[in-house]
Amino acid sequence: MSVLATIDWIVILIYFVIILGIAWWVIRQSSDTSDDYFLAGRNLGWFVVGASIFASNIGSEHLVGLAGSGATDGVALAHYELQAWCLLVLGWLLAPFYIRSNVFTMPEFLERRFSETSRWLLSIISLVAYVLTKVAVGIFAGGIVFGVLLPEVNIMGLNSFWVGSILMIVLTGFYTMLGGLRAVAYTEAIQTVILVLGAIMVTWYGLDALGGWSELRRIAGSEMFNLWKPLVPEGVQGTWAPIKTDTEMAWYFNGNYPWLGMLFCAPIIGLWYWCTDQYIVQRILSAANLTEARRGTIAAAFFKLLPVFIFIIPGIITFALASSGKIDSLSQELLDSNGQIITSKAQQVFPLLVATVLPAGIRGIVVAGLLAALMSSLAGVFNACSTLFTMDLYSKFRKNASESELVRVGRIATAVMVVIGLLWIPVIQGSRGLYDYLQSVQSYLAPPIFVVFFFGVFSKRLNAQGAIAALVVGFIMGLFRLFIDTPVMLSEGFAYEKGSFFWIINNIFFQYYSLLIFLVSGLVMIVVSYNTPPPAFEKVADLTLGARSDEQRAEVKASYGRIDIIMTVLVLVLILAAYLYFTG
Repeated sequence: MSVLATIDWIVILIYFVIILGIAWWVIRQSSDTSDDYFLAGRNLGWFVVGASIFASNIGSEHLVGLAGSGATDGVALAHYELQAWCLLVLGWLLAPFYIRSNVFTMPEFLERRFSETSRWLLSIISLVAYVLTKVAVGIFAGGIVFGVLLPEVNIMGLNSFWVGSILMIVLTGFYTMLGGLRAVAYTEAIQTVILVLGAIMVTWYGLDALGGWSELRRIAGSEMFNLWKPLVPEGVQGTWAPIKTDTEMAWYFNGNYPWLGMLFCAPIIGLWYWCTDQYIVQRILSAANLTEARRGTIAAAFFKLLPVFIFIIPGIITFALASSGKIDSLSQELLDSNGQIITSKAQQVFPLLVATVLPAGIRGIVVAGLLAALMSSLAGVFNACSTLFTMDLYSKFRKNASESELVRVGRIATAVMVVIGLLWIPVIQGSRGLYDYLQSVQSYLAPPIFVVFFFGVFSKRLNAQGAIAALVVGFIMGLFRLFIDTPVMLSEGFAYEKGSFFWIINNIFFQYYSLLIFLVSGLVMIVVSYNTPPPAFEKVADLTLGARSDEQRAEVKASYGRIDIIMTVLVLVLILAAYLYFTG
């Protein structure tokens, strides 16, 4: 039986009319040129850039996975969400190089800095990463939401999970394939507003049902609000020293987000994602100029502070409502006989809270917000995939391809990526949690990309041979770990023989394995580069910090003012305040 009332359906219908209407208007204004289709004509303003970055980021892993992690681990994963400072690194450090290079994609920038081969490698790695993470996770989460809100739906033998997954693809794919990044960016600006308002309502009504913030702190306990204590092995007081247990090295093998991984691995993944990933950076490449691009990243940084309070906190609220017995239906659905959250049910926390505590009408607005997040996240990755495939791979083989041909191929590439993503859903269904799945796979694939971009921008001595070697070695290490993990994810009863080589690799905590990839990739890049000839100056001019021209320096200096500095400092102060509040 549907939990949605008639007024809810009316609100949702109005949402779809608005989104599709905006998309149709944008499509009619667009031209069939690669610049317009893939980068929105490079004339977006700062608010659209910032809202688009945020909406692309806030997708299924937050609505379904992050709220679920809040119910099981409290604010532990807020570490990832408080990395808004990474956006400031993008706006202040890397955006000047990206905007000046006038590229379409991140692999294209890598070609300018290193070589054509490095461009192809990064394009392939990025496409694989999108299939394994963003595409499939987005589709899967759409199914989770529909499964909770419309549990009785069954069309041609397909249950609500698959109906929801397919519906997300069809609706999102429609305007993404037709309108390109311009349609994606403008719809995401509207979707950001709907999403934030809807999520705030969930938090508000959830706290009201529970009895307020103080009651939440009392029921959930102080550990759920401590960024660091949940990261320490059970039975050990808060400490910064590695801890060994009798059975295994808790600081080395699988644990519950140990501090060492959060301190050293999380920033690497954050900087890769926010500063080098096509999925995000494509938005600033579409900005009208460097000033609008930087201000867009600052705006996105402010938005990025919200998920802790509008996704993680609702997860904790749901846990408190269930464990306190204040809402019996939540207790029966989420808790086991010992009163603990059932891990496999944690992914349903946010939609269950929506279905339980919100009144009719308000529930429709929030569901529209859920759909907005799912659709905007999918739309962003669809467009990023089509841009990478078309501009980095297809255009290399078809050097004389017309503008309309490139746009057509981009649309076909989007459809193909959707199909591949659907085929990967069973792997995610078997994983230990949506947010865990996303973080682990990204952690296997991101380190070598981080290395070649950041090392390449900071050092003009590192060359193409070093970059290629780092990408190849790092990518092989990441795929090897994923190859070992996949059978365990797919089969609940599958396990490697304890003590075997595969068992050791599978049981190394994913953040530590990610750090290993980073260290090996960085060492390989440096060693290979210093044992081969240095790059020519024209290869690094205006693409590294040590080879900037006077013209570029002047251009950067003229692109910001006092307000940009003040807003940047304010973001940093708010991040620090959040860390101080959630540490105790």
